[in-house]
Amino acid sequence: MTLTTKTRTPLIEAFFDADTFTVSYIVSDPPTKRAAIIDSVLDFDAASGRTSTRSADILLDHVRREDLGVDWVLETHVHADHLSAAPYLARETGGKIGIGSHVTHVQAVFGDLFDAGQDFARDGSQFGHLFEDGERFSIGSIDAEAIYTPGHTPACMVYHLGDTAFVGDTLFMPDFGTARCDFPGGDARTLYRSIQRIFALPDDTRLFMCHDYKAPGRDHFAWETTVGEQKARNIHVHDGISEDEFVAMRTARDAELSMPRLILPSVQVNMRAGNLPPPSPNGRRYLKLPLDAI
Repeated sequence: MTLTTKTRTPLIEAFFDADTFTVSYIVSDPPTKRAAIIDSVLDFDAASGRTSTRSADILLDHVRREDLGVDWVLETHVHADHLSAAPYLARETGGKIGIGSHVTHVQAVFGDLFDAGQDFARDGSQFGHLFEDGERFSIGSIDAEAIYTPGHTPACMVYHLGDTAFVGDTLFMPDFGTARCDFPGGDARTLYRSIQRIFALPDDTRLFMCHDYKAPGRDHFAWETTVGEQKARNIHVHDGISEDEFVAMRTARDAELSMPRLILPSVQVNMRAGNLPPPSPNGRRYLKLPLDAI
């Protein structure tokens, strides 16, 4: 069946978490009221070690108010700057947690780094579905495709839904640039090539960022742009920037960046699909702090 313009255009609701500068999305198909939640946030207070579902409950309130049926709870990658609320949202909505199949590489590296033990599965089985590059799926009557875009991490995935694409951390707004590539498994040359895959989408494809930090000179947060705008104006990778030029810039820039504030708790939780580590014999859950390791 040929999809009409209406059904190929998803309805997007964005929810900005000011503490982690993260944008979560609810993507829905108005005719069928089927939906996906993308890149959710579990609130975490590092000083007390306490978690909260405050941000996730805002998403749930919207889902219930609009009477949406959630098919997917999607992750663009294993986030290093916020904890995911995916398991909570999946339990509450019945949606299936999805991520790119290369999450197994992330689990192998960080499972060892955090001494997760032999009981920690490194096969991605904590997630409900592992997407392969080019895999097709749907949200109601909206055609969707998973596009593998490594470079920031080895498991990054863009979700191309109708006339939109959710790019995770691969790209930021044009005036802010591109993602860092110095995490384990990251690679600037790979990122450049992944961005070219995004740039191959139609110029009017709407792109939605996972984060925004307000570029110098901009007084507001923003997270929506287009392929055409990125190609014309992205300060790191606009048309005319060669692969070698990008690699040199990105490598030098990454050498000056500090680690994200929540990287240690975030990766330990998110490599488990957002589940907290299993309880110790005393009944409490613990996150590990590897010294001189990252």
